[in-house]
Amino acid sequence: MEKQMNRGLPQTDSIQELAQFWDTHDLTEFAGELEEVIEPVFERETIVEIHLSPKEAEKVEGIARHRGIDSADLIPERVSEKSRSL
Repeated sequence: MEKQMNRGLPQTDSIQELAQFWDTHDLTEFAGELEEVIEPVFERETIVEIHLSPKEAEKVEGIARHRGIDSADLIPERVSEKSRSL
C-alpha cells in the first residue's frame, strides 16, 4: 500500500507539529505555495534588568501573590498599563 503524501502546508502555530512536518518534508516540495514575508514573524522580547530594594521586591511579590500571578508577570503588566496612559 502506497503512503499518501500530505500536499498542503500545515496550518498550525504549534512549533512541535511544524518541526515534525519539516522533519519529513523538503521545502522544495512547496516552492509554488511559498510567499515572501517582509515583517517579522516572531518578535523577540527585550530583557530589561531592574534593581529593587528588598522592601520594593517584597511589595511586588506580595501584590503578585495577592493577584495569583508570578512577580515576573506583574512588572511587565504594570509597565504596559502605565505606558497606555502616556
